Amino acid sequence: MLRNESFDTKDEIIQNLKNVAPSIFSEGKVDMEKLKALLGEEVESGKEKFRLSWMGKSEAIKSINIPSKGTLRPNTKKSLTNGVEKENSIIEGDNLEVLKLLQKSYYGKVKMIYIDPPYNREEDFIYNDDFSQTLDAYLKYTDQVDNEGQAVSSEQEKEGRKHSNWLSLMYPRLFLARNLLKKDGVIFISIDDKERKNLEFIMDEIFGEENKLGVIVWKKKTNGNNMGYIPPVHDYILCYAKNASEDCLLGFPLSKEYVNKNYANPDNDPQGEWKTSDLSANHEGPYFPITNPNNGEVHYPPRGRYWVFNEEEVKKRIKDGRIIFGKSGKASPVQKVYLKDRKSLRKKAESWWDKHGMNEDGTAELSELIGTKVFDHPKPTTLIKHLCEIATKENDLILDFFAGSGTTAHSVLDLNKKDNGKRKFILVQLPEPIAHDKFQNIAELTRERIIQAAKQIDVNPNFKYFNLDSSNFRDWNYDLQSEEDVRRQMELWKDPFKEGRTEEDLLYEVLLKAGFTLTADIKKHEVRKSFFYEVIENDQHILIYLGEELSESLINVMREIYANQVFFLDEAFDSDDQKKNIQLQWEEEGVAFRSI
Repeated sequence: MLRNESFDTKDEIIQNLKNVAPSIFSEGKVDMEKLKALLGEEVESGKEKFRLSWMGKSEAIKSINIPSKGTLRPNTKKSLTNGVEKENSIIEGDNLEVLKLLQKSYYGKVKMIYIDPPYNREEDFIYNDDFSQTLDAYLKYTDQVDNEGQAVSSEQEKEGRKHSNWLSLMYPRLFLARNLLKKDGVIFISIDDKERKNLEFIMDEIFGEENKLGVIVWKKKTNGNNMGYIPPVHDYILCYAKNASEDCLLGFPLSKEYVNKNYANPDNDPQGEWKTSDLSANHEGPYFPITNPNNGEVHYPPRGRYWVFNEEEVKKRIKDGRIIFGKSGKASPVQKVYLKDRKSLRKKAESWWDKHGMNEDGTAELSELIGTKVFDHPKPTTLIKHLCEIATKENDLILDFFAGSGTTAHSVLDLNKKDNGKRKFILVQLPEPIAHDKFQNIAELTRERIIQAAKQIDVNPNFKYFNLDSSNFRDWNYDLQSEEDVRRQMELWKDPFKEGRTEEDLLYEVLLKAGFTLTADIKKHEVRKSFFYEVIENDQHILIYLGEELSESLINVMREIYANQVFFLDEAFDSDDQKKNIQLQWEEEGVAFRSI
């Protein structure tokens, strides 16, 4: 039976523990003493531990394991696909709920995450997580359910300026975000001085200190307007990996200017363009004299250094022309390093970024596209494009769950145009109200910015739009207290779907809970005015029938199509016997049978 809850992170952790250490379980639960014994010296002893704690941390952590009972409903009116493959997704809703809903479908699939979260300043703090019922709080805020005439107001949000609330906001979102990253995935987070140190604490806790790749200092403006004792002109971008390695960050592609400046071929070497590199190193190694064959002069490594090659290899390289004695032939020996032998035609990004766009550039870009100033400090596309360049390849998936004005999507579209890439994006944005004559909320602005940016770049924006909402399925009460409760529940079970929900709504909820992405390939088949769906993604191939009347001809057509799994509504079957017979037929062919 498919239940209307999101992927359970706790269950995933438990299953992983069972896979690697089944011996620590006793009667289905973790035996902490066995776990400590297994880990041995890795278990930290004593009461004093170096950690960051704040009021509400335990509740924030608990919120991670509260499954979402929401769903993502496709919004056909706001989608823009122009008949092409739906590669990108925009999701309107609270990002904590959305991240929970994406866990199963996007677990380990995102190469890069960029977020520009609220910086915890003096203005109102729009996110207010109710850890016991986050979806209900969101639905009330967006007027999707009765809130007794009262939406979330700024007066209720004053406490959001505190460090504790900001940390409680970020912790569960970052925890869930890490799950979505690929093994070599990275996350970039823009932040200022106020919360940098606290953000690093929780990032170290969630990702591990060993997976911190570095901190970029980004010059965001030319002067600090005399703010504070030392007026700030920069922000920070923290960079962490899911598993730190040389593969996480690719670096900047070498520009023609860089190549021309650093490489040349003045002697027409058949190996191509080259530059010189020191022949000595400061670690212990070979030490011997090298004689210049041009003038007989003898050279030794500088004091405290050693040659990087042994004597035989040096002689061979001198003969091959790979070790030279300067352009004149009379200088100290150096080695040739060929452009073609570089492991990567990219250059590592350094920590100081002062030529990567500024706040004023981001403001000008948005104003040009929208026609008026909306935000004070939207990030410039140059900054986000450069982050994408150093972290992603042509087909990677990029997630931004604090989408704001949509700079990340704009940057992805622009970079794809530049290098013929096919990077895809997922944006998540709360419909936060704004004072604007054209847009009622930020999510509307996000969508329009992408459309206008695509026109400017001359590309197809190509996105599917979704709204966070409560599940399409009515809640089943698993704790019935009386016969009357059972009777009412059985009446409800006759029609388990909420009014006003479409077949497409049901389809996408099934797909999310079955682990398919929002852009999976969907084909609709018709059999005598009845419809079923064929969905293909990677090695998964499922058939879904959401009708309430099941004919033999439809079953026969479905069985002719290859599938790993099949899904049916329970009410499609005339009887339990019919359901069981059809289930056995598929299972005999190795096809998993699921009922809804």
